[in-house]
Amino acid sequence: MKISTLIFSVILVYLIVVAYMYLNQRKLLYLPSENNYLDDQIQFKYQEVFIETENNLRLKSWIIEKDLINKKTLVFFHGNAGNLSNRTYKLNQLNKFDINIIILAWRSFSGNNGEPTENNLYNDARKTIEWLNTRGVKNKNIILYGESLGTGVAVELGQMNEFGGIILESPFTSMTSAAKNIYPWLPVKYLLKDKYDSEKKIKNIKIPILIMHGKKDNIVPFKMGKKLYDLANNPKFFYFTENDDHMMTFDESLVNTIKNFLTFNPQ
Repeated sequence: MKISTLIFSVILVYLIVVAYMYLNQRKLLYLPSENNYLDDQIQFKYQEVFIETENNLRLKSWIIEKDLINKKTLVFFHGNAGNLSNRTYKLNQLNKFDINIIILAWRSFSGNNGEPTENNLYNDARKTIEWLNTRGVKNKNIILYGESLGTGVAVELGQMNEFGGIILESPFTSMTSAAKNIYPWLPVKYLLKDKYDSEKKIKNIKIPILIMHGKKDNIVPFKMGKKLYDLANNPKFFYFTENDDHMMTFDESLVNTIKNFLTFNPQ
């Protein structure tokens, strides 16, 4: 085989792979059927509710309601894989706090219809906030909680600076940087449709922020969470661990960190 023919073949194969990745990128990013989490026995009482978005799309959500008017409400934005029940082990711990909790399933997750995209997830999150507002919940009593992919959504909403605080678990600086880490041989800057550029937006957040990240995270490098912390405005707090990977262990130390953050009063 001639060198020119070999080079042409390699380039052709590369272009085919690039085209495949471009056309299927959202199937690789959003994984509703994949279960990477720890199922656990539910130890809390919850109500299944549905958040209405556009075109009569209804998103399954769970709400743990204690006192919507007088107590803080934690709004949980989950990551890019699995369903609501996969977060049971986290909800069991968060339920120990004297707060309300609502966790929504993104469109296409947990049996929901619809197509997940960056803008669609932002809309799902905003509709959840509106749903709470119509029930008397004020934004100042809402704590945004983002998990992995959900951190990008939490940062987007956090720029409103109307909320009581924001918690980021295993956050990435941007989806472009995260994708480059996994696919260094792809021109992701030019291919990626959903950017989730938290690195650019986090400077706009002026509410209390807690960033949690494990140094052994092999999906989102720890340095990304550390960079977001360095860029964040005060008041800011961190919980960095030596042994946690992408799925952080909800042990006593982490739970106490969240508890202290929830009771923090900047005034």
